[in-house]
Parts: sequence; C-alpha cells; structure tokens
Amino acid sequence: MPDTDVGPRLLRLAREAIAHHLGLGPAPSPDGHPALAERGATFVTLTVAGELRGSVGSMRRTRSLAADVIANAIAACQDPRFPVLDAAAFAQSEIEVSLLDEPEFIDFADEAGLLRQLRPQQDGVMLFAGCRGVTLLPHMWAQLPRPELFLAALKEKAGIPLERPVDGLMAARYGVSTWRTDDGKPAS
Repeated sequence: MPDTDVGPRLLRLAREAIAHHLGLGPAPSPDGHPALAERGATFVTLTVAGELRGSVGSMRRTRSLAADVIANAIAACQDPRFPVLDAAAFAQSEIEVSLLDEPEFIDFADEAGLLRQLRPQQDGVMLFAGCRGVTLLPHMWAQLPRPELFLAALKEKAGIPLERPVDGLMAARYGVSTWRTDDGKPAS
C-alpha cells in the first residue's frame, strides 16, 4: 500500500501536466516527495460528464513515478480512441490515477486453470502474447463480472481470436491504489 500522501500528489501532477500540454499553465513540478522519485507504473483515466475520454498507462516500472504519471496524463488527453481533450472539456474533466502494485505471474496449464485463479473485483490482469502485452484494470470487473468475460476482453484487446486457447500465453495479476479528483482519497 503506497504512502497516503502520494495520491493527491499524483493527481496534482496529472492535472498540471494536462494543463501545461493545453497551454493553460506552467510545467508540472514534482514537490520532492521521496515516493515520486521511485520507479512506478500508473494509469491515468479521464472522464468528462461520466464518459470515458482517455485512459493510458504503463504496465512496467521503467521511470520515476512522477515522470510516469506526467507522461500518461499527457497521453491520456490524446488517446486516439477519443476526441482530443481541449480546454473546455478539460475544465469539466475528472482525473483518476491508478498506481499499479508489482505484478505476480500466474502459473497455469490451460485456460480453465487461468480462469480458476482470477479473483473478480480484485485483480488487474496482464496478458502476454509474444512481445505484446495488454491489461485491464481491476475496476473493469464492474463491466465484465465473470472471469470468462474478463479473459475474453483481454484476448480481444490483444487481437487474439477468442477461440484460441491461452496455452503458450503468460498472465500476471496486480492490485491498484486509485485516486480521483473528486475527493483525492484512495478509491480502492
């Protein structure tokens, strides 16, 4: 579980990064909190009027937590699946930052074995096929409440035919700590 002071700092950095990207404010400035210098993996999700407007993140801890959330916030406002976030939409946006725990690889022999090990409402899941990896955050269980649906969505996202068994694929699970701009408190 991360330091409780980290969440509000990550939210502030994400908001500053987007504002700066849109020409509405100065560059984001990490405040020197030691946790922000540690390597971390985050996802930044943007919603406007309850509608998803962008969600981009990192599956691996390759840069400092501050650098990761700043880069993902800018990328989320340019998520190619949605209209580019402009200043008007930004003013109405809610930002959610999810900090990923260290992933734990799941040992399984076949798809049934993987499905038995998934923990609905708890696990974020990474699926690896060759050099490609995809993930779904734990909050996606609300939309995909059964392990079979969750796995099918991961396979679809990875471009793997649904009828293809997961033999030869790798999977990992992780938890998250999530903060939203509406209250700044941990959401999970």
